[in-house]
Amino acid sequence: QVQLVESGGGLVQPGGSLRLSCAASGGFISDYYALGWFRQAPGKEREGLSWISSSDGSIYYATSVKGRFTISRDNAKNTLYLQMNSLKLEDTAVYYCAAVKPVVAGNQLLSPLPYNYWGQGTQVTVSS
Repeated sequence: QVQLVESGGGLVQPGGSLRLSCAASGGFISDYYALGWFRQAPGKEREGLSWISSSDGSIYYATSVKGRFTISRDNAKNTLYLQMNSLKLEDTAVYYCAAVKPVVAGNQLLSPLPYNYWGQGTQVTVSS
């Protein structure tokens, strides 16, 4: 089964940028129906940020990140990315990538519940 490993987190100032990577091994990201990015801040529920479909290339963003974050996929590198711009203090969280194998309705893909495989998370801290 596929393993996912996030990287690229760190400390960044408000308004700054960061690119997260999610490297897959043991399987191909193209074999999964969709890939998603999530985050979880202390004391809060895991929040869906964005997903990208492997079937038709559909992309969706949560309102909180739309216009600031960009999800992308490189099948040749077997890697998922999240480019984060105009970062805010409230973006501070542990960021996770995830993959789901079965077909799932798009309106369910910002929920963590359908996803089968998860990375370990990478910390993003936005601070002055």
